[in-house]
Amino acid sequence: MKLTVIGGTGLIGSQVVRKLTAAGHEAVPAALSTGVDLITGKGLGQALEGAEVVVNLANSPTFDEASLDFFRTSMANLLAEGERAGVRHQVILSIVGVDQVPQLDYYRAKALQEDLLRQGPTPYSIVRATQFFEFMAALLSWTSDDTTVRLPSTRVQPIAAADVADAVVDVATGTPLRGIRIVAGPDVFALDELGRATLAARQDNRTVITDDTAGMFAGVTGDVLIAGPDAHVAPTHYQDWIQTNR
Repeated sequence: MKLTVIGGTGLIGSQVVRKLTAAGHEAVPAALSTGVDLITGKGLGQALEGAEVVVNLANSPTFDEASLDFFRTSMANLLAEGERAGVRHQVILSIVGVDQVPQLDYYRAKALQEDLLRQGPTPYSIVRATQFFEFMAALLSWTSDDTTVRLPSTRVQPIAAADVADAVVDVATGTPLRGIRIVAGPDVFALDELGRATLAARQDNRTVITDDTAGMFAGVTGDVLIAGPDAHVAPTHYQDWIQTNR
């Protein structure tokens, strides 16, 4: 099977390409570095030629309001070119709770992407994942100084990028869901507690201060970022992952 992986050189995309290839599929990575521009459409038709499945893992360059335009334009171009190329399955990677946090511009943008896919002409699948383990470094850096890190107590259920890639491969090589598959890590944490565990594992002596006004997830309350009982639970525990990725 030929699959075009949009964003196929990124954190998830490169692993998806590698896993698909190892399974005997023809996986074509498509990204700006390979001459494919989702916004202008340059190179997109050529990248989709002969593909049965498109796996869209492209990400907006920003997390602010401009991400709405990115996902609106990129999804419209990908659906139109996919229809012309005869693509039979469009897959995107989205986020658990994406439709429950309208105060976050990026989440609204991803919800828009999901809606455009549902309304499009091609059978589709949506994989919603929780926050990646690999994003903890960025989360810590956004609200930190030399001595402290400020994090809210928002409840999260993080997942390893490798486990997300496995889920994407499984969905992309199967029958279109015409719906959503939810994947999450096995453990739930308060984000401030997760920050303390991360710093401790890295032997970082900074102090985590609980501050529900700090960072991207400030003001996110309850369990909207938790996967719920219908999730496919991945095997990798954060404490095991952090010990091998210090």
